[in-house]
Amino acid sequence: MVDYTEGAGYQYHTHVKPGDIGRYVLLTGDPGRCESISKLFDNPVFVAQNREYTTYTGTLCGEKVSVISHGIGGASTAICVEELAKCGADTFIRMGTSGGMQEEVIGGDIVIANGAIRAEGTSKEYAPIEYPAVANFDVVNALVNGAKSVGAKYHVGVAQCKDSFFGQHEPETKPVGPELLYKWDAWIKCGCLCSEMESSTLFIVGSYLRLRTGAVLLVVANQERAKKGLSNPQVHDMDAVYKTTIEGIKNLIALDKA
Repeated sequence: MVDYTEGAGYQYHTHVKPGDIGRYVLLTGDPGRCESISKLFDNPVFVAQNREYTTYTGTLCGEKVSVISHGIGGASTAICVEELAKCGADTFIRMGTSGGMQEEVIGGDIVIANGAIRAEGTSKEYAPIEYPAVANFDVVNALVNGAKSVGAKYHVGVAQCKDSFFGQHEPETKPVGPELLYKWDAWIKCGCLCSEMESSTLFIVGSYLRLRTGAVLLVVANQERAKKGLSNPQVHDMDAVYKTTIEGIKNLIALDKA
């Protein structure tokens, strides 16, 4: 591959290099969240910022841990994971937001995704569509134990991942609206818990690169509850996601040391 940095020594998009990051990486969509997340680490330092990618590194339990933003969607997420894997990272946990799909999944709950529906385009350039997007078993267990330890209300199951935010929220306005509505109904009937945009790509890229991956998703609201006239609280506070993930990382560090 051509070195587009022309010998600068860092990754082209993220501007990180070996030694900048830990093997454990927290992923978040919004660059504005990275600094506040880094304060959950010991001795956090700013590493780099370029495009949608902002990176901080610190420690937890004496191990180097990083947080980086990946922007919105699968394409930028895949770039982020590929470049950090080249720099030594092997464990990635996405901390993000989602919309609930089952009636029992309410705003303020969290979803720990053990798999994802590949209704986006990026993962199709890695693996045939028949290959499942699944999280790492040890990561899922570490996150479940983390959620229990902080008292978070959590669900474990499948997330639906798409490329179009407004294709979910305004499907009837789109030329392919009937297809979108048909598939949305199918995902619900199959038990899908929530909808977001990145986890399926993370899981597929992780499978290909032999990385450990997982995702913890805040349910902001549930449009299906709203359609049925049920209470539909909106929650934007990511505290339960952050606490669950930090405890999950600590659990993984202990597992790895053992």
